[in-house]
Amino acid sequence: MPAPRPPGIAAPLGDVIAVVVVVLFAVSPFPDEAFRASGWWLVVALVPAAAMPFRRRLPLVVLAVCLLCAVTLAFAGVLSPSGLIAVAISAFAVVDRRGRRVGIMTVSATTAIVFFCNAIPLHGDLFDARALQFVFIIALAAALGDATRSRREFVSAMTERAERAEQGREEEARRRVAEERVRIARDLHDVVAHQISVISLNAGVASSSLETRPERAREALSTIRRSSRTVLADIGGLMALLRSEDPDDHRDLRPQVGLAGLDELVTRFREAGLHVELQDDADRPTLSPASDHVAYLVALEGLTNAHKHGADGSAIVRLRTADGALHLIVVNPAAAESDAVSHVGGHGLRGLRERVAAVRGEVRTGRAGDAFRLDVRIPVDGGAR
Repeated sequence: MPAPRPPGIAAPLGDVIAVVVVVLFAVSPFPDEAFRASGWWLVVALVPAAAMPFRRRLPLVVLAVCLLCAVTLAFAGVLSPSGLIAVAISAFAVVDRRGRRVGIMTVSATTAIVFFCNAIPLHGDLFDARALQFVFIIALAAALGDATRSRREFVSAMTERAERAEQGREEEARRRVAEERVRIARDLHDVVAHQISVISLNAGVASSSLETRPERAREALSTIRRSSRTVLADIGGLMALLRSEDPDDHRDLRPQVGLAGLDELVTRFREAGLHVELQDDADRPTLSPASDHVAYLVALEGLTNAHKHGADGSAIVRLRTADGALHLIVVNPAAAESDAVSHVGGHGLRGLRERVAAVRGEVRTGRAGDAFRLDVRIPVDGGAR
């Protein structure tokens, strides 16, 4: 059943017009006596006017009342224009308010009753033009009611579709914002977290060695200065990305370094004071560019965590190929249990899991005795999703 139209001035105005039309047809002095109701029959002819304001809420009841008045007047020998016009107005309301199926059945029965009853005051002439015109008027009113209902349903459907489209755009915008926030957080961690940890550890070395080993303190301060410049450059690139007006600007803040840069990465950590043992498989296959970069990030994250959370400043990096995948393992002596917990659940490993999942890989982390183990499996065939 179609939804009712919103209230407004049109509904009361329509009721007034319907009442006036029925009353005018009831009291008008038609030349043909067959159309004139007099005496108490005039009261019967005016009853449909009183029912008109209720045709929206009770269309079937109002149609039945109007039809009953028209049939009663027909048996009294009066072809009542007011009753038949009221029947047409009620037929419009029935089809408009109760739908096409109910409207067709009701209006069909109504037109059949009107067709046969109108012949009574016309001496049995079923095809008298004066009677047929009212049958056509009722059918036309029903057709207009169906058209009105269809138009209202169409407008309602278009409005609902537009609202759904607007909600879809808002959800898509929220999703894009969330994805962009994750990407920025991941890039920020990749380009800053390692250097900050190097600065922090070398600051500790410099403060403890300042008086006893000044040359060691100078080396640490040089490392801090170099790492600070790198951090400033990386943060500047991040700010430039955030302030970019190009919506399609998805540049990375660092070049896509792969495992070819693993030796240089290990060297940097060794210079920062972390003893790294690299066990690389000389026959490991070449990865896709995306998987190769993710493998490099795995090594970077593992060594950074070993540098920050490790117990004795050492780590082992193993690369081996098995079952069509590259296994990259970083093992370092674990610190206290509380540090190990933060080690497992940090933002770096969370972002790393997202990157590894993007190339259909798997990440496993946990304690193995007194050591913390980061085990990452990356398929050799690539295929980033």
